[in-house]
Amino acid sequence: MIYFDNAGTTIPSKTALSLAEKFNNELFFNPSTLYRGGLSCSREIKNAKESILKNLSTLNHEVIFTSCGSESDNMAIFCAKKRGVFLTTKGEHSAVYKSFLELRNRGISTVFIDLNKDGSVNQTALFDYVKNNPVDFVSIIHVNNETGAVNDVNTIAKQIKTINNKIIFHADGVQVYGKIPFKLSKDVDLYSISAHKINALKGVGALIKKKGLNLSPLIFGGGQEGGLRSGTENVFGIKVFEYAGNDKYSKLNENYQKIKSVNAFLRENIDNSLFKIISSENSSPYILTISAVGLRGEVIMHALEEQGLIVGNGSACSSKNRFSRVLEACGYDDNVLDGVIRLSFSSETTLGEARTAVEILNETVKKLKGILN
Repeated sequence: MIYFDNAGTTIPSKTALSLAEKFNNELFFNPSTLYRGGLSCSREIKNAKESILKNLSTLNHEVIFTSCGSESDNMAIFCAKKRGVFLTTKGEHSAVYKSFLELRNRGISTVFIDLNKDGSVNQTALFDYVKNNPVDFVSIIHVNNETGAVNDVNTIAKQIKTINNKIIFHADGVQVYGKIPFKLSKDVDLYSISAHKINALKGVGALIKKKGLNLSPLIFGGGQEGGLRSGTENVFGIKVFEYAGNDKYSKLNENYQKIKSVNAFLRENIDNSLFKIISSENSSPYILTISAVGLRGEVIMHALEEQGLIVGNGSACSSKNRFSRVLEACGYDDNVLDGVIRLSFSSETTLGEARTAVEILNETVKKLKGILN
């Protein structure tokens, strides 16, 4: 099997699992307890937080562990501001997009900025709106999970703060952490990441919060995570996240260049008479979205699976709609939208897998189009 749906989830690292196994055995304690074992687990959580901040090269932020990227997004949106004008893009992950729809349902003013053809935010429209209207909170996805389009959130945040330094700026960095070289700037107030996108476990995420920024709790209870996210911490999952992250960052640039080569090979060898490439050349190399125009993406996906190639057909968190909301906002017509599939890679993806995948892609779509018997 060739697995090319790593933007959906990744296989857990055996090395990280092995390193963290002691937290399922001898160090199974509740980190909120005051005896030796609990205090030891509490220190290990602190070490994991320091590791994340080191990987993001920031001294300006602190870490709140959550259950996933979606919870981190929700916490940022619902807990930093209770009222005002909330602005985002039409290309956000559903955890942000649907949170903004909920804000609207609650009577709060929400604004959705248009996209460029590749899925990145239209910065002219964004800055014009911020200059000419009251805005209190902005959320911009760092890497679009459907097209791979990269928004330079450090630069965007700086420009927004120049216009109005009281605006709170959040970015969803789920498709960035452990994949793309990036230093989190002081202009980004809140930043969401997720464990299972980098060969760690489902059920763990983090919200990176700028020091001094006030948040209200999303979950109430025992007062864990500085009172901001109650619930006994998943020490085992947190440590797997730490170890997997440290592994990624130890080879970050090497992996990035390797996956750029994989992406470039696929771009060059996918039959352009069969496929339209949607992801731009400047997109994250870890995501390559294409369309077999005139076919149905779901049909292609299942046909590829029969040949041993696993791909996605959009965001795994919102794959029940016929068309991608994000790609519709990019301006593609129905024929293109129907045939969309997403290839996404991990640092373990090889050029050999890409070679085999190209053959399967081209042959399968030819058969589906009746070009081959």
